[in-house]
Amino acid sequence: MKRYVLKRFLQSLLAVLGAATIVFFIIRLSGDPARLMLPPEASEDQVAALRESLGFNQPVWIQYIDYLKNLVTGDLGNSLYYKDSALSLVLGRMPATIDLAVSAILIAVVLGLGAGILSAYKKNSFVDHALSGGVFLIQSLPVFWVGIVLILIFAVNLHLLPTSGNRGLTSLMLPALTLAAYPIAPIARTMRASLIEVIDQSYMTTSKAQGFSKRRRVLQRGLKNAFLPVITVISLEFGVMIAGAVVTETIFSWPGVGQLIIQGVSNRDFPLVQASILIISIIYIFINFITDLIYLLIDPRIKVQ
Repeated sequence: MKRYVLKRFLQSLLAVLGAATIVFFIIRLSGDPARLMLPPEASEDQVAALRESLGFNQPVWIQYIDYLKNLVTGDLGNSLYYKDSALSLVLGRMPATIDLAVSAILIAVVLGLGAGILSAYKKNSFVDHALSGGVFLIQSLPVFWVGIVLILIFAVNLHLLPTSGNRGLTSLMLPALTLAAYPIAPIARTMRASLIEVIDQSYMTTSKAQGFSKRRRVLQRGLKNAFLPVITVISLEFGVMIAGAVVTETIFSWPGVGQLIIQGVSNRDFPLVQASILIISIIYIFINFITDLIYLLIDPRIKVQ
C-alpha cells in the first residue's frame, strides 16, 4: 500500500513538472512575451527594458531553470496590472472558484446518479430512453447558452435570483446550475452502465433466488459495487469544472480564477495568466491523486495488486 501511494505521488510530481513545462513553452512559442505584454504602440526601448527586467533576454534554457527554481519557492512573479504577487492574486480568487465547482458537482452528482440509477432500474423502458436522451441533450447545449437561458428565466422574467456577483447562496445558484449542466450526462451514463453490469452478476441472481426484491437488490447490494467507476468520472469532471469555469464566471461576473484569467488576457498580464493556468493544473493533478487514494481505500483489488 505504501509503495502504491509513493508511486502515485511521484507520478503526480512528474505530472506537475510536465504541466509547468508545457505552460512555460506554450506561452513563449506564441512570440516574444515582452512584446505581447505591451501595447502595439510601445517603443523598442520599452520592449527591451521589460524583456531585461523579466529575464526574457536570457537563453531559453536559463529562463526555464530560473522558472523551475522560482516555482519551487512559490515565486510566480508579479502581476503587471495589479502590481502584486501573481500567486497571491490567484490564491485569493481560488476559494470563489472552488465554491462554484463544489456546488456544481454536488448538483451534477445528485441529478446524474438519480438519472443513472433510474435508467438502470427501468432498463430499455420509456423512462430509460427519455432520461438517456434528456441528459444527452443537456450535455450538447453550450455553457454560455445555458447560462443565458437561466438568466432570462430566473432573473429577467421571474425576478428570483441575481445575475452577477457573489453575495451569498442566491448569487451562487445560477452559475452552479450552469456549470453543472455538462457533467450530468457522463455521470448518469457511467452509473447506468455500471449498475446494469452489476445487476447481471451471479451474486445478484442468487439474491433474486433468495427472494430479495429488485429494489432491495439494487439499492442494498448493487450500488456499492457499481459506484466505483463513477468515482473516477466525478473526480475528472470536478477537475474539469475548476479548469473550465472561465465562461461561467464571465457570464455571471463571478469573482473566481476564471474571471481573473480573462482580465489577465485583456490586460496582457503574462505572469498572472501563467500563474493562474499553473495553479489550476496543479489542483487538477492533486484531485486525481486523491481519487487514486480513495480507490485504494474502497477497492480491495488494488490493495492485492
